[in-house]
Amino acid sequence: MIELKGVSLAFGGRDVLSAINLTIGVGEFVCVVGPSGCGKTSLLRLIGGLIAPTCGEIRINGKPIAGPSRDIAIVFQDYGRALLPWRTAYGNVSLALEACGVRAADRGKIILRLLSTLGLAEHADKYPSQMSGGMQQRLQIARCLAQNPSIFLMDEPFGALDAMTRQGLQDEVLRLAAERRTITFFVTHDMEEAIYLSDRVVALHADPGRVARVVPVNLSRPRHQLATREHPEFLRLRRELFAAMAEFHR
Repeated sequence: MIELKGVSLAFGGRDVLSAINLTIGVGEFVCVVGPSGCGKTSLLRLIGGLIAPTCGEIRINGKPIAGPSRDIAIVFQDYGRALLPWRTAYGNVSLALEACGVRAADRGKIILRLLSTLGLAEHADKYPSQMSGGMQQRLQIARCLAQNPSIFLMDEPFGALDAMTRQGLQDEVLRLAAERRTITFFVTHDMEEAIYLSDRVVALHADPGRVARVVPVNLSRPRHQLATREHPEFLRLRRELFAAMAEFHR
């Protein structure tokens, strides 16, 4: 469980986030939406232990966050910079296992299983520059899975991909999150993506970033790219989130 209590963040005298209270349970998929500059990525970095709050506290399973942890994996939007260009797909996944202290003799089976899971088994010997954007992002996800994390933090991971690739990866992430019962905290600008993926959507207002609304998503799983998006409840949720965001611009 992740608990944020009264979390605020300031940089250079500017309030970025103010009084964030949020609890995320095991296996829950939570998406965060809001206008540019509202602190979505800063909130993700706080949960990841990359930065510390100015005030308030963040706890994971009752323990304060002291910094980055191998239980937390972060998938970045800029997959090109997240991967090591001098390592093959196999070598990039191996990096996470090396960092976790997994013996060399035990790595191969794990790496090939993860590459197969993400549809990359035939590309193990390719370098990132030889792979498409979607393949590179799948590789980054495979490397994160090698950590065997209990928490997945994803910072607009599909924003730079074409629509078909993005939808395929959305479904892949949903499948992996359900199989592994991970907590998934997903930052996006896309309200439809947020509704499609999540159990709850957290809408932030800006200046400073604060919770405007938390919207439960009561859509059945597994989800379907066409049927789910055409469901009346999906359309109702889209209107509700649009209204929440529009309030900020009044």
